[in-house]
Amino acid sequence: MKRSCLLVSSRCSIIALAILLTPLLGNGAPSVEVSTDRENALYEVNDPVVFTIQAKDGDRNLNRGEISWTLSMDGFGKLGEGTQSIEGGKAVEATGSLDQPGFLLLTAVYTGADGKKITAYGGAGISPLEIPPSLPVPDDFDQFWASQKESLAKVPMEFTSEPQNLEGKAPEGIEAFDVQIQCEAEGPPVSGYFAKPKIAAAKSLPAVLWVHGAGVRGSSLPNALKGAKKGFLSMDINAHGIANGKPKEFYSDLNAGDLYNYRHSGRESRDTIYFRGMLVRLVRAIDFLTSRPEWDGTVMAVIGHSQGGLQALAAGGLDERVTFIGSGVPAGCDHTGMRADRISGWPKLVPVENGVPDHAVLEASRYIDAVNFASRCQADAIVSAGFIDRTCPPTSVYAAYNLLGGEKEMINRPDMGHAAPAEIQALFWAALESHLAEKKGAAVPAAQ
Repeated sequence: MKRSCLLVSSRCSIIALAILLTPLLGNGAPSVEVSTDRENALYEVNDPVVFTIQAKDGDRNLNRGEISWTLSMDGFGKLGEGTQSIEGGKAVEATGSLDQPGFLLLTAVYTGADGKKITAYGGAGISPLEIPPSLPVPDDFDQFWASQKESLAKVPMEFTSEPQNLEGKAPEGIEAFDVQIQCEAEGPPVSGYFAKPKIAAAKSLPAVLWVHGAGVRGSSLPNALKGAKKGFLSMDINAHGIANGKPKEFYSDLNAGDLYNYRHSGRESRDTIYFRGMLVRLVRAIDFLTSRPEWDGTVMAVIGHSQGGLQALAAGGLDERVTFIGSGVPAGCDHTGMRADRISGWPKLVPVENGVPDHAVLEASRYIDAVNFASRCQADAIVSAGFIDRTCPPTSVYAAYNLLGGEKEMINRPDMGHAAPAEIQALFWAALESHLAEKKGAAVPAAQ
């Protein structure tokens, strides 16, 4: 039986700590705290949600100034607003509800007697497990991606491999390489660090692929080593097929030059949209790992956050060899959200003018939408969502999560914005280890 469970933060009920717009003033720095009347910040459709807004100076409630607030559907539109002067250190309350599944986002602004402002956010999920995609999967979605993989399969998987000096970085039993793998005939290679135990029997090791969030940088050798130390074939690839281990200036020049605003590059067509090539390289990286003689033929994991979360969801939907995905605050979800009068995720791919989305970009975006890949994904999955994430809003994340077909877990963090804290990374790894144990256990015949 498939299971779907929600992991809710066990922290205090504070939904959002202040985002300070003024310099810190020692231990008594002004702040704003926003909380909901339910610790898990989860509600049903039409339930009233009560937000409490408290302005503080250290441990002391402020008794001067003014609080204004607005409520929106996860940043889309305006559902309500109010302004109230602080009296006697009392908190300000704001109440709202939704008549459909989604998320409420409260934006609170405290204005002090000196005119300086402090902003904080609060979030609440309204029947989030019922959030649907904004549009159906395109009729030729599978055909399009099958053709991309067929073209890739015709390109020989030739690669170069440069050994890395691991002195002081890993135990003696580990080896690592800077690997460049030929991909599309026209386009960059897969570029990453590949690490593994030096001595391993054939078909004995699971595999894990680490994928990157937004930005322009080389691959991470420490990430690759992390998996190898745990007995995995482990590979970390950068998002752009660029060289690894270069000076900082190399990447900043690319970011300001050829890869400037790559996220919107070619977005007018599904054939030229930048993420198409990124996802093709993802398949080729999986080709490489699963071709290693040490791969156990059982576990193939892909883990990433933000843009890496998009890649993890895409990997699960594109490639049946993928058995586990870890997708933290995933980007690229529900690009067409405006068609359902709601928010879309990073990179806000579809421009809207006078309330009308660009038709060509909207149609192209559907072929690299994590929601549509999620609908094809049967891998086990663990996903995280921050209720005050304004980069990859939880509405868009849940639109993808709800379509995943394998066993899945959602880590809800009501007090989190766009982040991948160590705590969540540890939960992802623990989920992968459980997946590995289940797969290995399933491979052992029952005792007679």
